[in-house]
Amino acid sequence: MTAERQYLDRPFVGVGVVVWHDDTVLLVRRATPPNQGGWSLPGGVQEVGETVFEAARREVMEEAGLAVEVLGLVDVVDSIHRDGEGRVRFHYTLVDVLAESAAGDAVAGGDAEAVAWMHVDDVEGLDIWSETKRVIGRAHRLRAEWRASDARDP
Repeated sequence: MTAERQYLDRPFVGVGVVVWHDDTVLLVRRATPPNQGGWSLPGGVQEVGETVFEAARREVMEEAGLAVEVLGLVDVVDSIHRDGEGRVRFHYTLVDVLAESAAGDAVAGGDAEAVAWMHVDDVEGLDIWSETKRVIGRAHRLRAEWRASDARDP
């Protein structure tokens, strides 16, 4: 993690992507702080001039080598990390989106040291941030609702 993202007077906008392939969700193991070594959704900081959906597609390509179709918004979450003195070291406002990947051959890249496809039931047993688990569950329900709605449309 670069020093320019620490101890700021404003949050960064991050984009998290809940990527589905068949009945599995894509997770990445972070190579950099915050959450270095931990599993999370692919994603990262939105760049100036880039839409949230463009950032989502770019981040998944960089971290997993996958092209995705972004389907919509899942949720917005704040990730705030304080140091031992209670000062805010990192603050990210995370816009989480739902996406599908036609291909399942993910390869770690960017700031991801590993990638894995997990069945949604297996995510609950992982040692990951509770908000990530909640967002994945919400995305799973939204995906099912959207699929059911599409099946009903003539």
